[in-house]
This record gives sequence, structure tokens and C-alpha cells, in this order.
Amino acid sequence: MKKNLASLLVFLVASITATQAIAAEAEPVPFVVQLTRTGDNYGHRRALMQIDKVLTDLGENRLKIVVVAYEDGIHALVENNRETASLLTRLSNRGVSFKACRISMRAWELDEDDFPMEVEFVPAGAPEVIRLQMQGYKYWRP
Repeated sequence: MKKNLASLLVFLVASITATQAIAAEAEPVPFVVQLTRTGDNYGHRRALMQIDKVLTDLGENRLKIVVVAYEDGIHALVENNRETASLLTRLSNRGVSFKACRISMRAWELDEDDFPMEVEFVPAGAPEVIRLQMQGYKYWRP
């Protein structure tokens, strides 16, 4: 009887430990961030700093963030943007993905060489935001 009780106790402890390990390794929650604001009053920088703060507070292993920039927000991703370039690199190193809208690039006469290597390119920003939401991403606009 004592042997069965001890075996049951070991089994329960092992089960609880395994359950906690599985919960700790849960898939990160995906978020799509729409970045369309202007750079006025450090708007681009503030948006990227909010993402950085969220990753710090909630844990970068718990979140999967994709930033889709279009309209005026496209300027946040250009390589020579002194306000955002280092933040973009830091966020990329923390697992954030960046996508630039080709329609906005054409409107602002930008090409792929104007962006750092961390930036991917999509045909259009708004449909990309919706597409990601259809794939289960939650929407966030800082």
C-alpha cells in the first residue's frame, strides 16, 4: 500500500512538472502592428519604443510581433531614419518582423536599397494586416 502511494505521488509530481513545462513553452501570441502614423512629434520612435516596452514587460518569448508599415509609417523603416534605425535593429534582434508596403514605397519614391536587411517587402500594407489577422494574429496599433 505504501509503495503504491509513493508511486502515485511520484506520478502526480511528474505530471504536474510536465504540465508546467508544456505551459511554459506555449506558442507565443501573434500580434500584427499597423504602423501608419507620421513621424511628427517622434511618432515613429514612440511606436517602436512601445513595442520594446511590451516585449520587456510581457516577455519576448510570449509574443510574436509583425510590424506592417505603410502610408506615412513607411518612413519608420528606412535605413537612414536616425530616430528609429537603432530601435529597428534592437527589435529585430528581439524577434520582431518588419514589413514594408510596396505601394507606399512607390508613392514616396523609395526602393529596397533604402531599407535595412531586417525589412521584408509586401505588395500592399492594408491587405497584409488583414491577411495576418485572418491567420490568427491579434491587431495592435500603438
